[in-house]
Amino acid sequence: MRIITLHVDGLEQAVKNGLYTWLAGADADVVAIQNLKAKEYQLSDDVVYPEGFNAYFFDAEADGYSGVAILTKDVPKAIMTGIGHPEWDLQGRFIQADFDHVSVASVLFPAVDEHNTLEDKLGFQKVFLEHLQKTRRKRREFIFCGNFEAAHKTVDIQDWEAAQNEPGFLPQERAFLDQVFGPVGYIDAFREANFGETQFTWWPDAESARRNLNGWRKDMQICTPEIRQYVVEARIENNLKFGQHAAVMIEYEFDEE
Repeated sequence: MRIITLHVDGLEQAVKNGLYTWLAGADADVVAIQNLKAKEYQLSDDVVYPEGFNAYFFDAEADGYSGVAILTKDVPKAIMTGIGHPEWDLQGRFIQADFDHVSVASVLFPAVDEHNTLEDKLGFQKVFLEHLQKTRRKRREFIFCGNFEAAHKTVDIQDWEAAQNEPGFLPQERAFLDQVFGPVGYIDAFREANFGETQFTWWPDAESARRNLNGWRKDMQICTPEIRQYVVEARIENNLKFGQHAAVMIEYEFDEE
């Protein structure tokens, strides 16, 4: 199962810039997309109905903001939207596709911006951590894909010393990831197959990206520990014409059927 996660700066614009053309050759089974910046009914038909995929969307209440989608080659057994917290579900931050033995989700963490404060972001981290703890008690495997709006370790950010006081690399944000990959028991799937340095998925602006400066690895796929043995390849598709984020592609060598 090949899974791609990608944060776009508006799905309609990303498709106009060739996103679906690129996906047609990427041979992905599941694609998790974040930051649609449009409601489903506002998207054109060629965006809502991508060739070769079944597409599912979860909109934000506000116009031009947030929203997540998941594209699947096979029809899932079920689609779940939201994590049961209206405050966050109204921002369109979570959608999950359930297959026979594994669930794959697309999640978008809040940034510190005009919509959310640092306290809001930390609140979402707390709620999501509780969600992860609940999933560990279920008899199935999970892969959560998305923009976590934080880098975990110093290897995941180019200029980590300068970023220690910036949202996205604050001690309390990194402590959340310590919990995810520690006591809660989830695995950073990318690092199971790719140990390279300068593996970044986000840059503060296009010029930084072109020069490969100020990179961060904010976009991840995290999985339940039983899946780690099936991670065989992990790479970053460093093509920024769809936004400021690069796509993360991970190959899981298990047959969902």
